Amino acid sequence: MQSKEKDQWSVVIKSNSHAFNFNLQELLNSKELIHVLVKRDFVSVYKQTILGPLWFIIQPLLTTIMYSFVFGNIAKMSTSGLPQPLFYFSGTILWSFFSTNLIKCSDTFVTNSSLFSKIYFPRLAIPLSYTITNLRTFLIQFAVFVGLIVYFALTSAFSIVFNSYMLLLPLLLAQTAILSVGVGILISAFTTKYRDLRHLVNFGITLWMYFTPVVYPISQVPSRFKGLYSFNPVAPIVESFRFSIFGVGSFSWRQLGISIVISLVVFLIGILLFNRTSRNFVDVI
Repeated sequence: MQSKEKDQWSVVIKSNSHAFNFNLQELLNSKELIHVLVKRDFVSVYKQTILGPLWFIIQPLLTTIMYSFVFGNIAKMSTSGLPQPLFYFSGTILWSFFSTNLIKCSDTFVTNSSLFSKIYFPRLAIPLSYTITNLRTFLIQFAVFVGLIVYFALTSAFSIVFNSYMLLLPLLLAQTAILSVGVGILISAFTTKYRDLRHLVNFGITLWMYFTPVVYPISQVPSRFKGLYSFNPVAPIVESFRFSIFGVGSFSWRQLGISIVISLVVFLIGILLFNRTSRNFVDVI
């Protein structure tokens, strides 16, 4: 009799005790929720602003102008023979995608604690929604970047060079997303207990940027320091990004391969700690 009643259950609720659990199907089933979260993030950022989404374009342009004035005209840093706006804009939009995504993901638990405590859904849906939102911003900025390239090609001696390395652009973008999410959710797993980390993230991102060839080519780095760049997985991404588009700068399959491995390892460790923290973080928050 008991066995018959047991067979009649249509839903079985059980605890998932595996911290290393990346349920892709569960995320796919939550695509409508992710769509709502992406829309929420997009609207909330520029709600009650005069220029609205135009800030997607204005921010990197203003940053490019500032970098051109400070690093290009005052510090006289090399731009590998590229027009200053193209050199700085390319580094700005890629770094902005990486840093913004990292910062948003690092605040996943703290910012969404009230939502997490009310209803269950795949916790990784939040970092994924951030990534989609920031990716959309990047694509808008990249379209402006292409416009700048065409403008300089028509009005100056700069010429557009198409090469097979352009096929690497989707890979570099995917790696940037994976690395930023990995570092972000790794930090978010610790901020549930150690809130001080939230105050260090922005400072750490600033230091990381200057340790990355965003406002200077890696060829300007003294040879005795170049070995340190092997430990910075973002450096080969930025250099490869410029090389893929312009064909200038440096490119190394070895350095890019090391960067990819580091990105994947950080991402997997981030998921491990993120899933482990998500099981009991409400009690800590």
